[in-house]
Amino acid sequence: MKKLKIILVTAIALTLSSCGDSFFDLSPNNQVTVNQIYQTENDFKMAVNGCYSKLQTQMDYYIELCEYRSDDLYLNAPTSGTQDRYDIDQFKENAANGILNDLWANFNNGVYRCNMVLDRIDDANFDEVKKKQYKAEAMFIRAYTYFNMYRAWGCVPISKKVVSVAEALNIGRATEEQMYDIICGDLQTIVDENMLPTKYTGKDMGRATMGAVKALLAKAYLTFKKPKEAADILATLIETYSLMPDIADVFNVNNKLNNEIIFAIHYNKEVVGEGHGAWYSITNLSDETNRTASLNNLYSADDKRSAMLEYVEVPGVKVCLMRKFYDTRDATTLQYGADNIILRYADVLLMYAEALNEIQYNGSQTSPAMVSLNAVHTRAGLPAIDISELPNQAAFRKAILLERQKEFPYEGQRWFDSVRLGGAQEAASNEGHTIQQYQMLFPIPTTELERINDVSLMWQNPGY
Repeated sequence: MKKLKIILVTAIALTLSSCGDSFFDLSPNNQVTVNQIYQTENDFKMAVNGCYSKLQTQMDYYIELCEYRSDDLYLNAPTSGTQDRYDIDQFKENAANGILNDLWANFNNGVYRCNMVLDRIDDANFDEVKKKQYKAEAMFIRAYTYFNMYRAWGCVPISKKVVSVAEALNIGRATEEQMYDIICGDLQTIVDENMLPTKYTGKDMGRATMGAVKALLAKAYLTFKKPKEAADILATLIETYSLMPDIADVFNVNNKLNNEIIFAIHYNKEVVGEGHGAWYSITNLSDETNRTASLNNLYSADDKRSAMLEYVEVPGVKVCLMRKFYDTRDATTLQYGADNIILRYADVLLMYAEALNEIQYNGSQTSPAMVSLNAVHTRAGLPAIDISELPNQAAFRKAILLERQKEFPYEGQRWFDSVRLGGAQEAASNEGHTIQQYQMLFPIPTTELERINDVSLMWQNPGY
């Protein structure tokens, strides 16, 4: 299938790249040039593509803040260039951590790109259906970006428009209600106003659909402890997508946009700058993989998902990749092209089970929650879980968390799943760490505190 190619026209690319990766680099260098660019349908299509392209640069969020932070991966000792990773893994990070600083800046530049579109699109004169689509895509990407920031740092400074440096210096941390509004409120607006199609064809395949908006909205609702709202929106997705018969089919690079994928960050290894390096790679099959004892001992012998974590040699390259992200390297660009899957139907089913259980535990084998949980469990080649094994709400919640760990390793889910479902401290303890509740969030980068230099606007997360 053809995939969405995220390539900016030269003028817009120069405008966006000139902004840097900082919350304070929010004003274009040449306002006249920007106003001349943001006029036609194609201008806005390319600008929205620029919003998507920013998502391609955020893999550190999933690797460092999700996987190494969790009980899936560990780092025994820092090596050259891995001190920041080690500190995050060992719950020793501080506000000067370079990974946290880079991600904060990256996310805010992504928000800037979305706001550039949203500031100008209502005044543009082109097809109203396309205008609504591009507006919704920018809203979706902005909401997703702020959602990731919220999960990492809690309430952060937010803006729904492009602001000057002076204005940025006076934007303090948002309230919970404001974070909820810019994440859930904007996503719900897209749903209520039917702003996106349910699917695309041709070169547009891979853009955010209504299904992607609903699935993200449900995850945000669960994070904000609103299971009823999550269950209602997830119910509209049940049977809209489908589980692939074999878990290996989900990650087949020759069938990226399969029926299980709801939203993925796409890469094209044949285009310079559109592919990526070898994620989670090792040089030899005997190398240390940094997997924890928890992950190594997670699967039973007949669980098909364990095979997805096996490493395979890449022909002609001294690199081994796990099957979940396996791809051959392009001979010209020297890049790989596996996608970063953000939302898939297995996630929807397990979120649905979670939401229903949080609303009210149901002890029936045929309850929608149990059916959804078992759909994912049995796809792995395992016998169905019997409800007698999950006699109460807490046991059911724990089973969902375990199933999610088995289903999504290396997909950037585990740490935030553990925080949301209340298993983070236990998981850390099993790996030898005693952590406190404040460590469910990361420290605000020192650079941001120093720029604002006003604790009434920007304060450090307690405990750091």
